[in-house]
Amino acid sequence: MSLRTKKIRVLVVEDSVTVRENLLGIIAAEPDIEVVGAAEDGKRAIELCLQTRPDVVTMDMMLPVMSGLSATEYIMAHCPTPILVVSASVNRGELFKIYEALAAGAVDVLEKPTGAEANGAWERRFIAAVKLVARIRVITHPRVRLAALAARSPRNAPPPRQQRTLTLSRGVVAIGASTGGPGAILEILRSLPPEFRLPILLVLHINEPFDTAFADWLDAQTSRPVTYARDGMPVIDAAGRVVVAPGDRHMVVRGGRLHLTRDPERHSCRPSVDVLFESVAAEFGPAAAACLLTGMGRDGALGLLKIRQAGGVTIAQDEATSVVYGMPREAAMLGAATYVLRLEEIGARLAALQGAEWEMAQL
Repeated sequence: MSLRTKKIRVLVVEDSVTVRENLLGIIAAEPDIEVVGAAEDGKRAIELCLQTRPDVVTMDMMLPVMSGLSATEYIMAHCPTPILVVSASVNRGELFKIYEALAAGAVDVLEKPTGAEANGAWERRFIAAVKLVARIRVITHPRVRLAALAARSPRNAPPPRQQRTLTLSRGVVAIGASTGGPGAILEILRSLPPEFRLPILLVLHINEPFDTAFADWLDAQTSRPVTYARDGMPVIDAAGRVVVAPGDRHMVVRGGRLHLTRDPERHSCRPSVDVLFESVAAEFGPAAAACLLTGMGRDGALGLLKIRQAGGVTIAQDEATSVVYGMPREAAMLGAATYVLRLEEIGARLAALQGAEWEMAQL
């Protein structure tokens, strides 16, 4: 008897009849994907998700009865399912809801078709996104899961080799993340003490046009100021702040200043984590620290290795707390990580950079 490939089972959540029918038609034309339900509001989405147990949920954010954000939070807490946000929301308030959904466990976000796309282009992007999201093994709502992990006994730290403190005048922290990144970044920033003053440089992969207000959202979620990088900005001006690479620009450090470039994409990414990390390794050497967080692909792994080779402190998020164990896995396999840590441990390690001592892993 021949084996048949299991179809990807999709629940479509969309209040617009026109858009919903369009999505259903696109899926119906794909031989290895099938629709198991369609919902016009968030409450019905939850009911169908619990009943049908789909492989993927496509979720609009602006829904009647119950919003897409509330439905996402409930699903990720009670029926963890890969969620692809499909939204036309581009104003500040609605973008904030998308970031909240991503922080709550939604896997990715795709802009609704505008009508200006080439024939069939958006449909191909949509199907590719559904297939990609279906491959991701999601877990319970991150905040629920992290609370449970925090109750476990902490992993033994590597034996100390030497001690070091990074000073405000010359130290920097660089962070890179992709899929699952908004929630992980927020967790780390909230765990840092107010007296932590090292500049934090951040690269996050997020699709356009949804990247335009991420720094504003992050700024509203923490007591630490968050801004987008400005070309020529002195790194010292970022003390006590988080500086985010803007969309479609690489962020590099050179001569004590941040520079934004349109150099070619790295790993199909701009901004690229590798580009930032490599410049940090060259500029700061042993006065650098870097974290590579959850994400698909391998961007950042080689850059993290360069920072470690330059004498800096490097951290990779572990598999258990990563939404996607791709980028940090590549770093761990390369030997690029001084530490492989659970997400809730990373903030404390970073805080120790400015404390009395910093334990280095034995080489």
